[in-house]
Order: sequence, then structure tokens, then C-alpha cells
Amino acid sequence: MEALFTTEIVKFKGDERLVCEDTLVREIKLEIFVNETKIGALMATPIDEKALAVGYLMSENIIASVKDIKSIEQDDMSVRIEAKIDEANLAKLNAEGVVISGCGRAHTANIDPEAIKASQITSKIKFNKNQILKQMSEFYTQCELYEKTGCVHTAKLFVDENTFFIGEDIAQHNTIDKALGKARLAGVNLQDCFLMVSGRLSSEMVAKAVMHKIPVLISRTAPTCLGVMIARKFNLTLCGFARGDKINIYSGEERIDV
Repeated sequence: MEALFTTEIVKFKGDERLVCEDTLVREIKLEIFVNETKIGALMATPIDEKALAVGYLMSENIIASVKDIKSIEQDDMSVRIEAKIDEANLAKLNAEGVVISGCGRAHTANIDPEAIKASQITSKIKFNKNQILKQMSEFYTQCELYEKTGCVHTAKLFVDENTFFIGEDIAQHNTIDKALGKARLAGVNLQDCFLMVSGRLSSEMVAKAVMHKIPVLISRTAPTCLGVMIARKFNLTLCGFARGDKINIYSGEERIDV
């Protein structure tokens, strides 16, 4: 299914009435099946669905490694995965999952900082402040769906100057899962990367970064109190309001080289 479609609309510019075509982004309910069992559904943009499913399942620690995946199949409305899974974490998601605060409707069992089963982030890597701000300034120009519709959130995992992974979706949490799912499937070491997102740094966004051991998470907007609490608890470098020549560092300043 195409992620974009066009429709005829009426537009006014002052008193001038125009009939023109507009490009809109599609929204679907994507069902995820693991070992023939439906574990849930995500409201999502129909692009990079396999990466979204993998990223989501690894964010919830249901799948520990890409090596545990035996097969992935996809149709227009579902992704089916055969894999070795952590049954206890799947049961926890079903029993304790909460509807997260992002757009769309999805569950996570990692919302409570006391419940995150990731270890401390110990990466000693440093990223130059100006390099981060440069990447943030180029961010939107690399996001095709955003450029065409202005209707999606975006995430970008920076690996090096020549390698990055983009996630675009109506739901911010899906963009992270898409970008990280792509990187995981490509065999990238996420502990050497930094992640950029277009929206707020709420608790579920920060928890996803912690679960994947990403050392630095950056946004052009603000974090929430719980987002900062989780970042500080697990030694994640958390940066907000990264615009122009400004950046706010809420935790982990030692990884930002000025």
C-alpha cells in the first residue's frame, strides 16, 4: 500500500478560490503477529512496516536479538514474525501495558522507570555539539513524507556522515521503532550512534532509547519530567531544544564535546 495519496481540495488565498490537488499521508491499523499469535495493533503509516514491528518488539524486550528472528512476512495490514521470544515480557505487555501518550494507539510495558530491565548505558562515546546541531538542521530535508505532507513525525539514527536511518510515521513512537528496526536489521551497533526525533521527549521515547542502549537522544522540542527522570536513572544523554546554535542538556553532559 502506498504511504501517500492525492485528493482534490478547495484552497483560498485571500479572496481567490482555487481547486487543486493535495498530498496526504495514509493511516492504517497494522496488526503484529508473533508465532501465529496476535500481540497487538499499531496505528501507523504504511511504510517500513517490517522495521516497525522489529523495532517495537525489541523495544519491549520481547525479541532480544535479530538473530532470534526466523522469518518476517508482510501484507498490507499486518506483519507476521516467527522468532524466539521472551514469553514473560510478552505476558507483561499484555498484563501491564499502558496506552502511551504519542499519536496513534499502542501499548508499552516499559513506561515505569522502575520496570525498565535495561542496564546502565556505559558508552564512553562523545559527539561534537556542532556536529549534532548540523545534523538537526539537515534533519527535515531528508524526510520525504514530511516534505510532501507536513503530516508525520520523524526520527533519524545517525551512525556516521555517510550512514543514517530515517523513520517517518503519524506516531512519534513508531518513528523510533522504524529507524531502530532498520538499523538492527542492518547489524548496526547502536551504542556508537545518536538518535534525533522531531517531537517531545516523553517517557516512552526515552525508554525506547534506553532499551536499545543508545547513548544520546536529541529533540528540537522539550522533554517531560518522567523522560528526564528515566534518562538520568540509566545514564542516557538527553538533549532538547536543539535548534540553530542552541541546545539544552538534561542529563549526560559528558558525551557532548563542546
